[in-house]
Parts: sequence; C-alpha cells; structure tokens
Amino acid sequence: MSTGFPEALHVSFADSVNRFVDWLVLAYGDQLRAVSDGLLQLLVGLENLLRATPWWLLLALVALLTWHATRSVRRALLLSGLLFLIGVVGLWDKLLQTCALVLVSTGLCLLIGIPFGILLASRPLARRLLMPVLDVMQTLPSFVYLIPVLMLFGLGKVPAIFATLVYALPPLVRLTELGLSQVDPSLTQAAQGLGANRCQRLRRVALPLALPSILAGLNQSVMMALSMVVVASMIGARGLGEDVLAGIQTLNVGKGVEAGLAIVALAIVIDRITQAYGKPR
Repeated sequence: MSTGFPEALHVSFADSVNRFVDWLVLAYGDQLRAVSDGLLQLLVGLENLLRATPWWLLLALVALLTWHATRSVRRALLLSGLLFLIGVVGLWDKLLQTCALVLVSTGLCLLIGIPFGILLASRPLARRLLMPVLDVMQTLPSFVYLIPVLMLFGLGKVPAIFATLVYALPPLVRLTELGLSQVDPSLTQAAQGLGANRCQRLRRVALPLALPSILAGLNQSVMMALSMVVVASMIGARGLGEDVLAGIQTLNVGKGVEAGLAIVALAIVIDRITQAYGKPR
C-alpha cells in the first residue's frame, strides 16, 4: 500500500506562472529593454567614473567621509587602509565593479523603499497588504526570483541589480515604517497647530526624527546587497563575487579566500560609516 501523497490531490500553478511571464515579455518587452538599457548605462558610467578617479583620491575620499561620520582620525585611517589592502592583493578593479553595483542597487532601494515606508506608516490598510509581500521577499530563496528576472532582462549586470533590489529592499521599508511610527504624535500635532501642512510635517518633523531608524535600514540594505554579490556573479555580474565563484569552480582556495576577505573588508567599511551616521549627533 502506497503511503505517498495521493496524485489526485496534486495541484500545480507552474504553467500559469510561465504563461504570465511569457505574456509579460511579449507585451512589455520594449519597455523592459528600455529600463535595462538605462540601468546599464548608469552602472557602466559609474564604473568608468570610479576607474577614472585615482586610487589615492578614492582612499582619501573614504577617509574624509569616515572622519566626517565618526570624528575619529584613527578609524578613518583604519577603514581606508582596509580598502588599500584590497588593492594590494590585486582586486582594485573588481572592488570598483562591486562598489558600483552596490551603489546603484542601494540608490534604487532608497528611491523605492523610503516612499513605501512612508506609505506603510501613514496607511494601515497598505501596511496590512504589503507586509506579507515584504515577508515573501525576505524569505524567498534568491535563486527562485532569479529565473523570471533572467527571462525579463537576460544575463548581465541589470538582472543582478534587480535581484539585489528584491533581496535588499525589505529592511529599508520596514525600518522606515518603524521609525515613522515611533515619532511622538504630540510633536506632529504641535506642528499642525503652528500651521504646517502634511508635507511640511513629514519633511520637517517626522523624517528628521525617524532618520536614525532609516539609516539603520539603509545599513541593512547595503549589507544584504553585498551578500548578493556572489549570486550576482552567477548571472553575469562582474566584481569580487566573480573571483569567489571562480575559486569554487576551480577549487582555488586562495583566490576564493582573497576575494571573500575583500568583500568582508568592503562590508566593514560601509557598515562603520553608515552606522556612525545613524547615531544621534
């Protein structure tokens, strides 16, 4: 007697998903290609700008930014020194490619995440509807949504940006909503009593008070974007993840460890700077 699940109760929606993706490609292929071309130009332009900047100037800018965030000369030298070591092991160009990918992905997270966080904080219905979507985005394995992204945009840097965006967006939306929800209502009521409209209350009262939480969400989004660089390399994105993947494929442990430590060093630099800006000043 079979103890398996009865086949008569099997239900699959795979064909429906495939038909929807096929329809999306046929109906909006030109628009998707336009979006892809625009993002690719932005990413390549940023990579070229970073390459055109002298390495010592980039390190100086990182040190200056770190000092401005932490007011610590020792920490500024330490973090810029970590990036210098990445160049010493011959991964400077790969570092710039990864930085460009993370910056573009994080910029899209900011453009999408903060407005959605404001929407969730101000509209309870939107919060109830969108929170489950954010839960799915955070828990869904990245290889699952790579399949439709590849069908829509093909191989290369652009699908890597969208895959990173899906993975890194939820923390920023959640923490933006959390920060705005924790603003003392009496402060916004006082601003309203002084004649401020809704937009002014949001811009001048709520967002400045929620800024530490928003920056914490940005920090988490950047960290999650960095954790996607190896997966992004599997679909054609260049950068430090490419060397990690090559080390796995060729069993070159040293090459994989060098690139992995470079990703860790970059994550430490970005984490310390964003955390410092997120603290009350």
